[in-house]
Amino acid sequence: MAKLVINEENRLGRIEPEIYGHFSEHLGRCIYEGIYVGEDSKIPNVNGMRTDVVEALKELKIPVLRWPGGCFADEYHWRDGIGPKEKRKKMINTHWGGVVEDNSFGTHEYMELCRQLGCKTYVNANLGSGTVQEMSEWVEYMTFKGVSPMADLRAQNGHEEPWTLDYIGVGNENWGCGGNMTPEFYGNEYRRYQTYVRNYDAAKPVQKICCGANVDDYEWTKGVLSTTFYHGKEAHGFMDGLSLHYYTHPNGWEEKGSATDFDEETWYKTLKKALYMDTLITRHGNIMDEYDPEKKIGMIVDEWGTWFTCEPGTNPGFLYQQNTVRDALVAGITLNIFNKHCDRVKMAALAQMVNVLQAVLLTEGEKMIKTPTYHVMHMYRHHQGADLLESSLCDVGETGIGEWTVPEVTESVSIDSSGVITITLNNLSIEQEKKVDVQFANCGYKVTEANIVTGNDMRDHNTFDAPENVTEKTFAGYRETAEGLSVTLPVNSVVEIRVSR
Repeated sequence: MAKLVINEENRLGRIEPEIYGHFSEHLGRCIYEGIYVGEDSKIPNVNGMRTDVVEALKELKIPVLRWPGGCFADEYHWRDGIGPKEKRKKMINTHWGGVVEDNSFGTHEYMELCRQLGCKTYVNANLGSGTVQEMSEWVEYMTFKGVSPMADLRAQNGHEEPWTLDYIGVGNENWGCGGNMTPEFYGNEYRRYQTYVRNYDAAKPVQKICCGANVDDYEWTKGVLSTTFYHGKEAHGFMDGLSLHYYTHPNGWEEKGSATDFDEETWYKTLKKALYMDTLITRHGNIMDEYDPEKKIGMIVDEWGTWFTCEPGTNPGFLYQQNTVRDALVAGITLNIFNKHCDRVKMAALAQMVNVLQAVLLTEGEKMIKTPTYHVMHMYRHHQGADLLESSLCDVGETGIGEWTVPEVTESVSIDSSGVITITLNNLSIEQEKKVDVQFANCGYKVTEANIVTGNDMRDHNTFDAPENVTEKTFAGYRETAEGLSVTLPVNSVVEIRVSR
């Protein structure tokens, strides 16, 4: 039997709500058909935003939404997406699918979406093919209140009052699709570009995100930080975050494998690669500690999730994939890792929100379904803004096949402002249920809520004909004990248990 020891007297740090953020790129059917259908659509909408999608996303308490990319961001010119829609520039989306981008979803539509969701804003600006002036004027257009050409232009386009811009990414993946730059070159470009991201409202400063590494490119992290911390000058103030991108795909970049047709070995291979996120955060974090020992600069994992071969018969440039119990476990594992590293990880964004990669929602015409990943993020929403508690697993064995072995259980524990403790547990085994003895420092806790996401088979997923194969259900596999709880985790399951005194 495994033992989870929780010291509720020791709070280790705040789990920022933004860790549970999302990403929406002009890619496939994420924006168009997924989120935005236009004001004249027969699909119910408010100002063009699908009502069913917005209402489902609001249930997740989405804290922040990143837009417009991704690779798309470094060829996006924001002026193409403002003004009368019939006059907006049409272009070919050369990154994703070769389809026509009509720019009917632009800055005003994005801000309207965030208003409906009640979330913070995070735009990724064009450093790769754009200019300092273009970036600076976009910030002015969005946030300046007063007499200026950009404020006047915003008013002419129907929005007199400025918006709040919470975060701006100064470029995206500039080691690759954002310009194939060296870290030193990008670091100097970042210093220049961020200078002109003005804080027009001192009460609402724009937080600036520097482009960080792809996976385990530690030399990029060192190179960018050594450049931005020029002659030892403290970078905090012109850098609030450093990004990290990591996707989980079991069979390598070229042959990612099917989202729904996989065997037991591939199950464990996928979960082991999901667990690699912990190594990446630790090692990149160690480098950041050399320059930023006080952890003023957040690690921003603004692209993460599974990436499989797209569904047969779909446009390969649209990256549309199904979502199974395996994705649910990847989500549970990854979010537990983020929680555990809340001292350094301050924001993250699941890629992507609708119809692309590890989406929480899938749409088909007027239909919409929630994926297993959606239900996991719905359970984990209780960690948002809570304090991480000291917790450790003892006597946990390993499970797997061959070299692809993983811990039987992963966990994280938090306590919210009202004293409710949220425990999230993952059973990574597809063969054996796992008993976990939960012990608290104090006695007298009672279960107030318990839920589970699992399936009869590791490949189970929701379809438009059967939308509730995998859902969030009430969990009864526990009993209260003198020291805490005795929990039995079913195979391939993600469990949430909430207790209070």
